[in-house]
Amino acid sequence: MNSLSNQQVSEALSATATNSKGQKLSPLSLLDAFDGVIDRETLKSLAGQSILNPRQFDRRTILAIAQLAALLESRNVEMDKPLDGKIAITAFFEPSTRTRLSFESAVQRLDGKVLSVPDGQVTGIAKGESLADIGEMFNTYGDVVIMRHPDTDSLDEIRKNLKRPLINAGNGSGHHPTQALIDWYALLKWRPELHSEHCPPEKRVHLGIIGTPGSMRAVKSFLRLSLMFAGAVSKITLISEMADPVGLDLTEPIEQSPIPIEITNDVQEVLPELDVVYVNSIAFLGDSYRNLDSRYSLDASSPFKPGAVIMHPLARNAELSEDLDETDHNLYFAQAAGAVFVRQALLAAVLDRTDRISGI
Repeated sequence: MNSLSNQQVSEALSATATNSKGQKLSPLSLLDAFDGVIDRETLKSLAGQSILNPRQFDRRTILAIAQLAALLESRNVEMDKPLDGKIAITAFFEPSTRTRLSFESAVQRLDGKVLSVPDGQVTGIAKGESLADIGEMFNTYGDVVIMRHPDTDSLDEIRKNLKRPLINAGNGSGHHPTQALIDWYALLKWRPELHSEHCPPEKRVHLGIIGTPGSMRAVKSFLRLSLMFAGAVSKITLISEMADPVGLDLTEPIEQSPIPIEITNDVQEVLPELDVVYVNSIAFLGDSYRNLDSRYSLDASSPFKPGAVIMHPLARNAELSEDLDETDHNLYFAQAAGAVFVRQALLAAVLDRTDRISGI
């Protein structure tokens, strides 16, 4: 592990948030929590790895990525050109704004290059070509593939021939691992004490998750990572219109977690108890999307606990009112603002270019 220099800490002090509304989060708070130390050993272990499912991570890996993301957010690393000579393929067979553009911004700001498939209908898929054959071609075209696809089984299909690292940017109702890393990066900047295995009791959080983890990939991945922070999360309450919202992927980790978990369908009753409210409206059911019932909507009149924050992977619909945007409950814009830096950190690690970032 290496420490930051005084100059780097000074640069972090001048960092400014990029979100226009809601809480502003500084990476300095997180860097200070780790005394400026970056866990290089853990980052190096990601070299050449595909990132498919949040169960690949452990708590140490999450924290190492957050440390590097905070460093990248706090200072200008463009001059280091850590991804110079690398090509990332962003293959999006499903609509995306934030995920695709933040990945492409992450690559280009580190001096890498991007080949983009913004719409699956412009590929050979439209003519019946298989993902396995496309994966074979990608081996020649780029160094890492970032793919979003509406089919949950798409990762297995493209990896039949793909030999390059693959980063899952969302696969049907499966997982969205980089979104979960972004979510926890925001939480760790908001309350740095959460990084500790022995978080002070008054700093621990009661998480409320509005949605259906079994059919919402971002919610599923966020919950999966949250279960790794037993020393920081005092309780998790799932708020869903479904009696069993969890799904098979999460049954075992929930049973093994020491964190108490409750399920309710009454959002108004439980809101005053929650420190963090994570909401997503869109569930992927088979081959279509479905929004949450209107009774799960949040607005400025909702009975939030003082100091509580709201998270949302975006895009939002009616479940999250714009009248919350100007309040301190709004952590969702700061959450989105951290996406580029988390994805930069992950790409630098997967492509084994962390050594090119000066000072870590």
